[in-house]
Amino acid sequence: MPSAIVTGASRGLGLALARSLADRGWRLVIDARDGVALEEAAAGLRERTAVVAVAGDVADPLHRDALVAAVDGPLDLLVNNASTLGASPLPPLARYPLDELEHVYRVNALAPLALMQAVLPRLAEGARIVNVTSDAAVEAYEGWGGYGSAKAALEQLSAVFAAEQPSLRVYAVDPGDMNTRMHQDAYPGEDISDRPAPEQSVPGLLALIEGDLPSGRYSAAALAAGARA
Repeated sequence: MPSAIVTGASRGLGLALARSLADRGWRLVIDARDGVALEEAAAGLRERTAVVAVAGDVADPLHRDALVAAVDGPLDLLVNNASTLGASPLPPLARYPLDELEHVYRVNALAPLALMQAVLPRLAEGARIVNVTSDAAVEAYEGWGGYGSAKAALEQLSAVFAAEQPSLRVYAVDPGDMNTRMHQDAYPGEDISDRPAPEQSVPGLLALIEGDLPSGRYSAAALAAGARA
């Protein structure tokens, strides 16, 4: 039975992916900051597979140690999905609180790298690392400078890590727009119900996890479309 760590798995894309992995027989270690929501998610997943739920913040080194320690045997997959939007409503960079920006970088870029470093000795042959990014990493959207630049840093970290670890598959994947709490926080007071459910992005992620694509940056929508073709 393959093993995976999926961060930010109490709701949204993380939970949707965890459900699909559970249905495919993966053993899971999941986390989220909200312990109550995490346990609710884990209870549903345990009906399908073995699950260890570890509540905490990926920016906390002790929490990251606990995540890695919870893995039973070699690790086949690390999904760095946990993220923070930062200040909301989204401020322009000229007025972005620097302490908040520093936290965004810790969660969205430094914590994923720290987890990649921590799991490296535990990775099984053919293991995959999937780092969830955003089109805000490559497009200049007003107000998205904090979140987007942190994701841009994550993408470069992913690319260099892949170059330095050629035996691994290291992916940065853009899931596209989704109807999630984070997206709602980015647009307070607006109706975002027209955006796709996070479940629609899962097939693209599974194409990376189950396929044979080289390390690199991918769009979940393009991967899903290719799988249907």
